[in-house]
Amino acid sequence: MRPLAVIGNVNVDLIIGPADPWPTPGTEIMVDYDELRVGGSAGNAALTWEGLGLDFQIAANVGNDQFGKWLRQGFGAHAARWPVAPIGTTLSVGITHPNDERTFFTTRGHIGALSWPEVVGMLDTERLRGGTVILCGSFLTDALVAQYDDLFDWAASNDIQIALDTGWPIDGWTDSNREKARKWLSRCHLALFNEVETTRLANSVDPGQAAHKLKTLMPMNAIVVVKQGPDGALAVGPDNQIVSVPAPVVQVADTIGAGDVFNAAFLAALAGGQTLEHSLEAGVRVASMAISTVPRRYDGQALQTIPEAP
Repeated sequence: MRPLAVIGNVNVDLIIGPADPWPTPGTEIMVDYDELRVGGSAGNAALTWEGLGLDFQIAANVGNDQFGKWLRQGFGAHAARWPVAPIGTTLSVGITHPNDERTFFTTRGHIGALSWPEVVGMLDTERLRGGTVILCGSFLTDALVAQYDDLFDWAASNDIQIALDTGWPIDGWTDSNREKARKWLSRCHLALFNEVETTRLANSVDPGQAAHKLKTLMPMNAIVVVKQGPDGALAVGPDNQIVSVPAPVVQVADTIGAGDVFNAAFLAALAGGQTLEHSLEAGVRVASMAISTVPRRYDGQALQTIPEAP
């Protein structure tokens, strides 16, 4: 298997709910569920690889408080070289709703302080040659984003492919944010966006057409993946053909981080030599199991070759 790594946001998630109806300001309500856990796009991807029993690297940072210590403990040896920012740890509070949707309140915290010199100092570049790095939380990691050109140059000079999952911009897909994302995509080999992000970024209603538009911004042989939740996923591969796979019907327990789980499983399957279609199936299957199990389980069998139907 080709090497894997993730760079970006690791933070604390506090999930509570469901809240119905939304409370009136100045009042208090009781909810039935709460969970404090490791979160952030980079954190969720790393936990998926760990759950699948895979070797990987992760470059992230933490704040200088008890939450920061708790995050480091959650990643063990993988967090040994994480720098400590002189600020509190980023905390994301997710309020769930009865229809499985959720609302997040997130503090800026430590993730904006992560810098490129810190990142490259944490990674074993020699071990990553020929591999893939997921770049997460682009609209949250301010200091790192300012040095993305250095990151992309490092990847190109070391035969490392960059997979990009920017996440949703805090101020939406403004013209400025679209311009930034398109510039980043010109240096990336894989794009991993959900359906709304894809269509908004490409200014196109149809996800397949939107994926084609994004692919024209990227290097030759690039892959654009569109995550479609309960409808599965589609991708436009190097041959410019659309590949689509459905998702199994599951009893949903918790969808938070589902896209990050998909990213990790999809890239792991691709790094293991699977076809684009089989890699999409692996991503969908692993994510579907993760969102329907408590505590979360990750289907390692999904990374194996899926036999063709007779």
